[in-house]
Amino acid sequence: MAAIALSSAEIEELSRSLPAWTLLEGKLRREFVFEDFSEAFGFMVRVALAAESMGHHPEWSNVWNRVTIVLTTHDIGALSNLDVELAKRVDALAVGP
Repeated sequence: MAAIALSSAEIEELSRSLPAWTLLEGKLRREFVFEDFSEAFGFMVRVALAAESMGHHPEWSNVWNRVTIVLTTHDIGALSNLDVELAKRVDALAVGP
């Protein structure tokens, strides 16, 4: 899937289509809190597999039970369709099976 930059209208729509994510400095950001480190790390592994399958990888950090994910498409210097798709996949993984 090729990266296509989001239009201004698509960026404005993000607050409705991805309500758990915030737009900060032109990037999508979301923080997750889990019961413990193992749960947080397991989530990161699932996200890593999804990201790798897309060839699109997040900026992220983990401190004990917290995982912060930031999405942008560095290749085009903007938010893209790939960021939206990965955010949706991350949301689905956060909810679980």
